[in-house]
Amino acid sequence: MTALSATLNRRRSARQRAARKRPAAPLVPLALALCIAVAAVALVTYLLWPTWTAPRAGDPGDPGELPVSVGATLFNVPTYALRRNVQKHSGRQERIDLDFAYPSLGPPPTPQRADVAGADAAVPTIDVLFLSIAVGDDTVSPEQRLRTIYPRYLDGSAPARPDELSVTPFRDGTPYAGEDLAVATAPALVARCTRDAATPGMCMSERRIGGADLTFRFPRQWLAHWQDVADAMERLVARLHRTPG
Repeated sequence: MTALSATLNRRRSARQRAARKRPAAPLVPLALALCIAVAAVALVTYLLWPTWTAPRAGDPGDPGELPVSVGATLFNVPTYALRRNVQKHSGRQERIDLDFAYPSLGPPPTPQRADVAGADAAVPTIDVLFLSIAVGDDTVSPEQRLRTIYPRYLDGSAPARPDELSVTPFRDGTPYAGEDLAVATAPALVARCTRDAATPGMCMSERRIGGADLTFRFPRQWLAHWQDVADAMERLVARLHRTPG
């Protein structure tokens, strides 16, 4: 009887040990499957992660660029120049807004908080060339506007010398009242400029490339060195819109 009880106890202990070991058996394939899933996610993340990184100020080498299509026209845009984070992606966009330091055309300076302790506080200096690129509309091109529309509203005519900048006011009561038209041909520059008042005057220069309209904005005081401004805009266009050859 004692031998029978011992035998039963041994069998019961064996079954208990087997029961305790049985749940652990599926852990090996489960852990293996989990490792495979983690590796797959890591691989997909690596393959899909953007290959560009925004450069830090002072980093050597060329800045990262994004291929952006605006109005079916391709531009190579430096990531540091994009003003809005939501626009920092490649592909088709309706509009992009860019800032460039002038005259270097490098990363724009960090905005500084203005000190307005008194009424005589100095107006902060603007040393940024602003550029917006948007899908072109059905209006007349900037070149046609210069030839056929602006002359109707000018108060006077522009001088003929091609190596000088002419600044002609628009007549009062016209759509451009309170502005002046700045025109030069060598180098080429066409800009509508507001006049200095409570805020410094600003100039706007437009051009159309394919299906995209480019709008430059800069302080009116830069007209004092207008040749450099015209050259900077030309270099910027050539840099953003590179064509084969």
